[in-house]
Amino acid sequence: MKTVTLGSTNITVNKNGFGALPIQRISQADAVKLIRKAYAAGINFFDTARWYTDSEIKLGEALEGIRDKVYIATKTGATTAEEFWANLKTSLNNLRTDYVDIYQFHNPAFCPKPGDGSGLYEAMSEAKQKGLVRHIGITNHRLSVANEAIDSGLYETLQFPFCYISGDKELELVSKCKEKNMGFIAMKSLSGGLITNSAAAYAFAAQFDNVLPIWGIQRESELDEFISYIDNPPVMTDEIKAVIEADKKELSGDFCRGCGYCMPCPVGIEINNCARMSLLLRRSPSKAQLTKEAQEKMKKIEDCLHCNQCKSKCPYGLDTPALLEKNYEDYKRVLAGEVSVD
Repeated sequence: MKTVTLGSTNITVNKNGFGALPIQRISQADAVKLIRKAYAAGINFFDTARWYTDSEIKLGEALEGIRDKVYIATKTGATTAEEFWANLKTSLNNLRTDYVDIYQFHNPAFCPKPGDGSGLYEAMSEAKQKGLVRHIGITNHRLSVANEAIDSGLYETLQFPFCYISGDKELELVSKCKEKNMGFIAMKSLSGGLITNSAAAYAFAAQFDNVLPIWGIQRESELDEFISYIDNPPVMTDEIKAVIEADKKELSGDFCRGCGYCMPCPVGIEINNCARMSLLLRRSPSKAQLTKEAQEKMKKIEDCLHCNQCKSKCPYGLDTPALLEKNYEDYKRVLAGEVSVD
């Protein structure tokens, strides 16, 4: 069994983290079953967030009675100290616990620090002093904020998108965290569903002894894949290298990662899926993307106001309206049979 220690926290866990964002989409009973199966198999790190609707509630039920045997990380999107305390109280109640192992600022537009006027870091420090929070973390999609957090020395963990299509800048973050003895939690390890070879994703992450990948799990079949890697971890082979190189070529350049920080759209466009539909059509079962419901969602692109709100909020600097238009045109060609994706 491969394990990873998250820097100075000394939290040592199985190198399979359970990402609990997707369990929002399934029933309470199914979510509880998944989480308990993951724990029984040896997975002992669970990541959620206050923003993930009922994810914390489902984790709370599933982990009740075994709280001292697992590590829970959750997040607050608070922008004021008052909101911070309200979020923390709700999270503790939802999770049926009196402490959070790692409490993370959830993708803030800036790096919270003492004296910055927001009161956020002061509240976080107080929560840690009271024992409500064991360790302080931050998540982000912006390289500038991530680097500032590492350099500040104020944080014990960083959660950032990291997978085998990441670039040199992301690799530098991993190295800097190791140098600073700061835990690195890798989100989007499957690039929001665009990476379909989980063995290749695992083998890539396994090369970095300070990286904990968290896998977004919604189906039992997905969980079974990662459970199988506990006793038989994939390693980097020439075959896997070839898969990675092929994916890098296909997924190079500007593409939507599906993070959802552009949302909500004022006219209801599901931007985080519609702006990457071309890739989804070619990298996942195309029938799932061609249903009547999917067609209606894509047609909403016609209502785009070109207000550029999504563009201004994209942490990757993408021209989101242009991506939507490009994906919609490709989608219409697929529907018309002009382009085959099978």
